[in-house]
Amino acid sequence: MALFELHSRNLAQEQVAHTHDFHQLILATCGVTELSMEGQGERVNARRGCLIPSSRHHEYQGDGSNRTLVLDIPVAHLASLEKGGEIERLFDKPRFLACPGVKSAYPRSGQSANSARRCRMKSRFCCCALYMYLQDATPTAAGQLGQHSISERLDLARLDAWLDKHLADEVRVEQMASLCALSPGHFHSCFRELTGVTPLAYVQRRRLEHARTLVRHSTLSLGHIAMLVGFRDQGSFSRAYRRYFDVSPSSDR
Repeated sequence: MALFELHSRNLAQEQVAHTHDFHQLILATCGVTELSMEGQGERVNARRGCLIPSSRHHEYQGDGSNRTLVLDIPVAHLASLEKGGEIERLFDKPRFLACPGVKSAYPRSGQSANSARRCRMKSRFCCCALYMYLQDATPTAAGQLGQHSISERLDLARLDAWLDKHLADEVRVEQMASLCALSPGHFHSCFRELTGVTPLAYVQRRRLEHARTLVRHSTLSLGHIAMLVGFRDQGSFSRAYRRYFDVSPSSDR
């Protein structure tokens, strides 16, 4: 493997899990890739990138329309770099980083280039990534990114759309976590911090709010509505409905 290997890829809508014996830096100009590394998970897009250390297990799934640039950095060659030690320290653990204005560091699609130009482009890409990391690592930036990072990882609009298609099914925290490329435990804590409720309490609320629309604006039987929103029987549905809305579904109708 050469000193740096830069690839432009479109990551498909399939989940991939693997490790490799070189460091990797991943950025994107468009689209989204869900990526998880050892309990950390975020969405890699034009504003967020990541550093993946050698031999660290990671999982990813693209949206099929992303343009993702991947820089492979062989561990064995870092010692030959003047600042190899600094680069090595960047990869002491998995990291996600903010990348404002990173598009200017990317080659345009269809651009032809000779070897010297490609080397300059690779160097610029690497320097841009290192600069972004150093900016992101400052205390001020870290404080600014905390809540914003959580809201980006937990795309509630996307979760709501998925939940609305599966209200009649059993919904598990593991399924919701996988949509955000997070471990179940990390997803649970982030979700509660963002919404103030647990994931399962949120699902229950979503079921009941959808049920109320059906109760008030449809002629479906209460038993049928209970089934459509994921309750095992009309009795459990009516009890949950009364606890949440302080009125029975039959009275609400």
